Amino acid sequence: MVEKGTVEAIRKAIETSKQRNFDESVEIAVNLKDVDLSVPKNRIEEEILLPKGRGRQVRIAIFATGELAVKAKGSADMIFGPEDIEDLADDKRRARKIAGKIDFFLAEAPLMPTIGKRLGMILATRGKMPKPVPPGADPKPMIENMKRTVRIRTKDRRTFHAPVGTKSMSPEDLADNLEEIIKRLVSRLDRGRDNIESAYVKTTMGPAVKIM
Repeated sequence: MVEKGTVEAIRKAIETSKQRNFDESVEIAVNLKDVDLSVPKNRIEEEILLPKGRGRQVRIAIFATGELAVKAKGSADMIFGPEDIEDLADDKRRARKIAGKIDFFLAEAPLMPTIGKRLGMILATRGKMPKPVPPGADPKPMIENMKRTVRIRTKDRRTFHAPVGTKSMSPEDLADNLEEIIKRLVSRLDRGRDNIESAYVKTTMGPAVKIM
């Protein structure tokens, strides 16, 4: 069960934000302390499955051949063959546009070395290197899970943001998602919650409400 204070903070963040003509994202902003993020091993990069989903469309692309490409039809938003890797490497503007539009990438495991060599500069810098799909695996369960997943990534900054859902979701569902993110974050920090200076919840364009 989520903490009542978390639900109330989310409700306040939603109620105090102006009505927009689109479904705003709701996000958590976290400020860390006593963590040296100049040391790469201390940086946090996690993908977290949200129990209540993202509340919006999450776009998934896959690099695949043959049977895997066939299985991905109807689940993945875009399917690229091996020839597309070279085409994208030669047209970096198009590659960057696709990388900005797609939330997560998957790839048939044998294609990973080529993708890393030809598209790594574009995908890796955005934290979007594909997850490998083992030979013979059905990609649909991976794709469905990714549609409910968020990525938290600190790089070398102590403050980072992560979406927990959208304004149209209930405060209780958003609180479930938010607490899942906090739980995972705490598990990755040497001193747990003591490494969190503060945390806030807010809509995309609304005021921040402190939760920690």
